[in-house]
Order: sequence, then structure tokens, then C-alpha cells
Amino acid sequence: MPAPALPLSRPRGRIEARTLLWVLAGLCVATMNAPHAVWETIHHLRVPDTDDAMRLVEVRDLLAGQGWYDNVQYRFLPPGGVPSHWSRLVDAPIASLILALTPLTGPALAESLTAALWPMLLFGLYGWLLYRGVRHSFGSGAALLAVIAATQTFGVTIQFQAGRVDHHNLQILSILGLSFCMIRGGLRPGLIGGILAAGSLAIGLEGLPFVALAAVFLTGEWCLRGRSALPSLAGFGLGLGLAAPALFALQTAPSQWGGTHCDALSPPWLWLTLGGLGLVAAAAAAGERLATVSARLVLAGMAGTILLAGFAAAFPSCLDGPFPDMPALVRIHWLLTVNEMAPLAKFVARGQWEALVFYPVVFLAALTATGMAWRGPDRRAWSVVALFLWPGLILGIAQFRGLYIVSGFVPLVAGVILDRALARKALPAGERRWPAALLGAAMISSLWMIPALLAEILAPGLRTAPDAAETTACLDDAAVRPLARLPEGTVLAPIFMGPSILLRTPHSIVAAPYHRAIPGLTAAIVGLGGTEADLDRVLTAFHVRYLVACPARPAENLQAETAYATRLAEGAARSARLLPLDVPGPLKAWRVVP
Repeated sequence: MPAPALPLSRPRGRIEARTLLWVLAGLCVATMNAPHAVWETIHHLRVPDTDDAMRLVEVRDLLAGQGWYDNVQYRFLPPGGVPSHWSRLVDAPIASLILALTPLTGPALAESLTAALWPMLLFGLYGWLLYRGVRHSFGSGAALLAVIAATQTFGVTIQFQAGRVDHHNLQILSILGLSFCMIRGGLRPGLIGGILAAGSLAIGLEGLPFVALAAVFLTGEWCLRGRSALPSLAGFGLGLGLAAPALFALQTAPSQWGGTHCDALSPPWLWLTLGGLGLVAAAAAAGERLATVSARLVLAGMAGTILLAGFAAAFPSCLDGPFPDMPALVRIHWLLTVNEMAPLAKFVARGQWEALVFYPVVFLAALTATGMAWRGPDRRAWSVVALFLWPGLILGIAQFRGLYIVSGFVPLVAGVILDRALARKALPAGERRWPAALLGAAMISSLWMIPALLAEILAPGLRTAPDAAETTACLDDAAVRPLARLPEGTVLAPIFMGPSILLRTPHSIVAAPYHRAIPGLTAAIVGLGGTEADLDRVLTAFHVRYLVACPARPAENLQAETAYATRLAEGAARSARLLPLDVPGPLKAWRVVP
């Protein structure tokens, strides 16, 4: 019998598509941070935002021996200082990483390495959470594409870039984790989701609207479905109701447990979390007596009414938001000038086309999630995603910071849609792949850089916003560090410069961009934007030793004529009380003669 014919050549090896996606994901993660940004963070302690600088100042104070419960920044409006509303729960892991690296590198380099590594570690946790959550509901292909999309979503990458040690990245992790727990359902996921919600509130109240929405969603689901939905609600209520007071006690001095603070986790918000726990207890105790939808609606309605009425009666100041006592001068000349507080209309009016990389992708993700919840499979998962995306988008239209948390959901939607476009299985008759591919691509932020850049090129005259590069030049190490050579004293400088001065010099400051320091904010606005007499009063009242100006970012004029401090920086005015100092770089500085 003749031997079978041998093949003339070996079949060529194929690389599986999944392997290519893993390689692409690795490359995207590895290149997410620009090498020069990492280098600048490590060698010059570059931080992207004033809040990152202030966070490092808080961590330094903690490491230097300041008490756990003592969150006063004593170099801010000395000698009394300004109490911070930020959480020590964020300071602690950053401080721990610095302590772990210090024996190997020394304290200065340990701090810089931590500023670079901490956001990267958190992005690794975000990627893991995103992958697992998407894989559970939509498969591993969609999960991998979601991770790739995350590295191209600017709303995500700016919160995990080198130097980003503030708490917004932790908020993204908390709320995204909560959403996956809601999607899974059940007692244990509900319990974990409640704990994550409590952690979000302890870190900061930016996540409060999303925690409230989660509570409403789970309560509504229980009202409609009854006993089968009770474990999810019970777990959430139990986790939130027990963890929130525990975290509050952990980060708040016992002497302050009775204090009302509308901008941080405190009795007003604990009232709501404990009220939710009460609802869960009542629902569990009632059992079969709540067998009808109407009965459950009555109980939920009564609980909600008691909670809201009690909140309004006991904590009326918090009904006006976290800034109830802010004077109009500070609100107009500081709060409404901050980018994160700006509405979409302001970005458009000032020609800030970079907004195109943030808003359209969130809108498309919200629209897609809604459509899939309405007509597609996995309706529960899509309903939860849409539940978070739409309010985030609406908040973001009013204030840009509303997009911070929900940007973390965009890669989830993009990954699922792209997976459907790339799937090998045959599509139903008449259905095409290109609409899904086009929609998935439209949710990739980096592609929106193209119209943003074209708008900058074609209509440069429409941009009236301050040049961000010029502002950054006044904050970096090369600009501020020379001030450290001067004898210690209190500095009056533009509001946005305060945290950088605290971070890079031993000096004290009058003003920084924080709403609990109204006297300092008022002093900087009036002193730097007013007349010579206004400036003199501020210099005297706050015992200022140095006046510092950033010529690229003069203060707003409070009168028809140019502010006296601005004219000083331009060389158009002089004062016998202010002696010019030779400071290299973009800053102008004067020593104040008593």
C-alpha cells in the first residue's frame, strides 16, 4: 500500500486574535503615561493639579508627626491654619508607600516615586476591576477591548496619570465597583457594593449622587420584584449603613462627631445612610406582609419621606449644597473661574475645544447603554450603566467635574460594542458590522482629538481662555523652588499658586483654592485685583512678608482701572513698601517692608 503523500510545506503558524489584543493592551497600558511626564514627576515632583500638590503636603505633615485626626494645614492662613475636609483614608496608603520606599531611596526620591507609582497602581486596579466586571456580563473579548479603550479615554487617563495623587481615581474605582455589584445582584455583592459606597462617601462627596441613585434603583427593584430582589437591597443597606459610620469614626476625631459639615461625611449624610439601614431592617422584618407592590411602595415612600424631612429639619444648611456660606465675591471671582466648576457652555464660549475629548464619548456611551437596556440582552447590566452615565453627563454639562466618575464607564460600553463589531460569529440577516464599529470608534476619546485640533487650527481667534502652559510654568519646580531660598515668611500669591508654594518651599500662604478658607480667598481676590490701598490693607492684616505674582495669570480687576498688583508685575507701578527680589524664572516677587 503506497505511503500517504507528505505535505510540501508546513502550515504557517497563526497568531490568535486574542493574543494580539493582549499584546495591544499591554502596549497601550505601557504607553499611557508619557515618558517625560513620569521623568518630571520623579525628578522634579511634577503634579498635574493643585489638589495633587496639597495632597502631598498633607501626607508630608502626617509623616512628620501631625496627628491622624489633626487635618489642619498650619501654614495656610497662619497661625490658626485651615482645617481640611479631605480624608486621611487617602493620605494613609500614600504615606505607607513613601515609608516603604524611603530606606531604599531616601525620603525625597521616595516621595517622587510614590507620586509617579501610586496612580499607576490604581490604574492597574481599575483595569483589573473593569476586566472582571465586563467579562462576567459580556465575555472576555469585550473585557479586553474595554481595558484597551480605557487607555484611550481621556476622562480616565487624566485621573490615573503620573503625579495624580488626589482622590478622584479612587472615586472612579468605588463607583465602578458598586455598579458591578449591582449588576451581579445578591446579598454578598450587595454588601460589597454598600461598603464601596461608604468608602466613596468617606473619601469625598463627589460620589454622593451615584450612591443615592444606587439606593433608589435597588429600592425600586425591590418594590417591583419583591422577595427575589431583597438580598441585593439588604446587602447594600447593611454594607452602607454599617461601614459609613465606621469609616466616619475612623477618620474623624471623637470631639467632632457631632459637627455638621456639608462638604464631608458627617451627621447629615450618616442620617441618610442609617435611614437606609432602617428601611432594610423594616423590609426584612415585615416579610410576607409586604407581598404586594403597593405595600412595598408604601413602606419605601414612608421611609423616604421620613429621611428627607428629617434631613431638611435637622440640617437645613446642607440643602444649599457644600458651599452654603460662600460670599458672592468669592463665588464670582474664584469658584466660577475654576475649570472643574465650569459648565459646557463656558468651554464653548471660550473656545476650549479640548472639551470634545470628554463630552461626546460620555453622551454616546449613555445613549448606547440606554438603547441596549431598552431592546438588547443583558438588560439589567445596561440599565445600571445607563443609570450612572446619564446623571453624570447632566452634572458634567452644569459642572465639568460631573464627568470625572462617569468617564470610567465609557470604556465598558466601548469595549462591548467593539467586541460585537469584531465578533467572528455570523450576524442575523440584514445586520451589518460597520455601524457597531463606527459607534465603538466614536467612543474612543483620542479620536476626538482630531476635530479638537482642527478647531484650534481653523479658528484660533475663538479661544479666549488663559493659556494653560503659561499657568503651568508658574507652578512647576523651576519657577517656585527659588522662593525656598528666601527666609521663611507668609506669601501672598495668586490663589492657584498656594499649594505649589506649600509643597516646594517652607513658606506659609494666605490663599489656596479651597472653600473652607474664605478669608484667604477674599484677601487674594481683593489684594491682587484691587487698588494700592486694598493691597496695603491685605499685606498688613495677614502679616505678609512676600508678594508673588504670575504675570501670565493676573488677577481679575475689581475696578475700571488695571489692578495695582498687575501694574506692579508689568513694571508700570512702584511702591516704597515693596522691594523687588531677584527671582529667576517667570515669577515676580517683592519683600514687604513692615
